[in-house]
Amino acid sequence: MTERVAVITGASAGIGAATAAALAGEGFRLILGARRLDRLRRVAEPLGAAAHPLDVTDPQSISDFCRAVDRVDLLVNNAGVALGLDPIAGADDAQWEAMYRTNVLGVVRMTRELLPRLEEVRGHVVVVGSTAGFETYPGGGGYTASKHALRAVTRTLRQELLGHPVRVTEICPGLVDTEFSHVRFAGDRERAELVYRGMQPLVGADVAECIRWAASLPPHVNVDEIVVRPRDQASVREVHRRSPDAGSR
Repeated sequence: MTERVAVITGASAGIGAATAAALAGEGFRLILGARRLDRLRRVAEPLGAAAHPLDVTDPQSISDFCRAVDRVDLLVNNAGVALGLDPIAGADDAQWEAMYRTNVLGVVRMTRELLPRLEEVRGHVVVVGSTAGFETYPGGGGYTASKHALRAVTRTLRQELLGHPVRVTEICPGLVDTEFSHVRFAGDRERAELVYRGMQPLVGADVAECIRWAASLPPHVNVDEIVVRPRDQASVREVHRRSPDAGSR
């Protein structure tokens, strides 16, 4: 059987690193990209994966990365970022622009670059979105706007590729305990940990399993989207939190 190749962006930690491990277990050859090359190599080496620098906000970086991709059966657009929690009245333009460049244009550019090779092999595009792509919350205007835009891009791509041999799937996680909140709050560990206090969030491996499963189905089966949340979360703002002495039931 022909070797399958998976390309994963933002693979140096969190969901991206977990997805790399899950897909390696399925026999994929991996080509991993991220900005932090030292951390990326620590993920790649035990998996026998190729690791290349990739900044999805930089068109030249994307072009250089994609030149090293000889074949791609599965593209996992995982790189994403949330910055700040300011109300729209105090919006930081630079943060909004950074989120849009990463969360939207990065996916568009990676997909556009690799789409011809995906079509050659009945490929699959997976986009890691968020429940913030169809819900909003105070202080989340910039992030939710970018994820709403990403959702629109993904659904449009699905329609445009109708009749082409490429599947398109969006994975929409709720609360996942990764570096997400630490980055959002500029390294403020206490503030980041409050996001998950008293509840059991998802971990990267939970989301990676959704990606692995969607990719494992026969080529004629397209999983349009998966919404996955912790049991303790019913919506962006509805989260069940236990007191510290209540256990984990």
